[in-house]
Amino acid sequence: MKVAVFSAEPYDRQFLEAANRAAAANYEWVYFETRLEVNTAPLASGFEVICAFVNDDLGGEVLQLLADGGTRLVALRSTGYNNVDLQAAANLGIKITRVADYSPYSVAEHAVGLMLMLNRKLYKAYNRVRDDNFALNGLLGFDLYNCTVGIIGTGRIGVILGQIMRGFGCQILGYDPYPSPKFQEIEGARYVELPKLYAQSDIISLHCPLTPANHYLIDAQAIAQMKPGVMLINTSRGPLIDTKSAIAGIKSGKIGYLGIDVYEDEEQLFFRDLSNTTIQDDTFQLLQSFPNVVITAHQAFFTRNALETIAQTTVANLQEFEQGSPLSNEVRPH
Repeated sequence: MKVAVFSAEPYDRQFLEAANRAAAANYEWVYFETRLEVNTAPLASGFEVICAFVNDDLGGEVLQLLADGGTRLVALRSTGYNNVDLQAAANLGIKITRVADYSPYSVAEHAVGLMLMLNRKLYKAYNRVRDDNFALNGLLGFDLYNCTVGIIGTGRIGVILGQIMRGFGCQILGYDPYPSPKFQEIEGARYVELPKLYAQSDIISLHCPLTPANHYLIDAQAIAQMKPGVMLINTSRGPLIDTKSAIAGIKSGKIGYLGIDVYEDEEQLFFRDLSNTTIQDDTFQLLQSFPNVVITAHQAFFTRNALETIAQTTVANLQEFEQGSPLSNEVRPH
């Protein structure tokens, strides 16, 4: 069976083909480096199965084009599926599968990396030493010990982050509409309502899926409730934060540190080399200009362990589809 792989990178080839061999499968991967969108959807014509990534466009118009071309399964190489019009897919008879779980440690550890990078000014220190500047002025940080860390979203990633930060000696607050017993097992961790989490946290880290209800969860009103100089971390989904409100918070000093691995309009930026172009997104350019902002390009998931699991699960999803078995990782309209 031929599978069209969109947004394909060299590492996708490496891990998909390794998973193919390990499962004794015989899928023929056809790689397209381009992002899936209306203009590139015709490339999928004739493919019963396509494999898409987090920033591919799987809205109604694209899904219609895929269905017209004979596509019956979209296998996502991601956990999130907010880029998919699930109702349109169901109406067109297209099945959607995802990678329900991969290494949660990868994302939790990256969030900690952003915290340390911002706090101890590691990015500045690295560049200074490279320039033979060994002065310490401007590199002052603070002890994480005894800080209060607010975790919004206490699924597997949020729980692991809580465990790690408790190891630093932090006080842990959590918010989640669906409380986790594992989070409550963390020594001293407790659930609070969002206003209290905002008001008491020195560091706030987002680990929730993107839904219509929490789009722009962090807006001007939320930021106004936070401690002056708060550190805000987002390794989940870009539109959880209203970027313009965050910029206003940085300018006022309410947000003292911002570390993001995702951005609300990242589709035209991330996973591409734009070093020889002029980026047209003025909001992103402004965000990059602040000395207390660190941005990474949606790489929190990017560990060997996670990529192995993503590829193995994707192959397993294809096998279930090919065999006509129930799809363990299918997502349907709510």
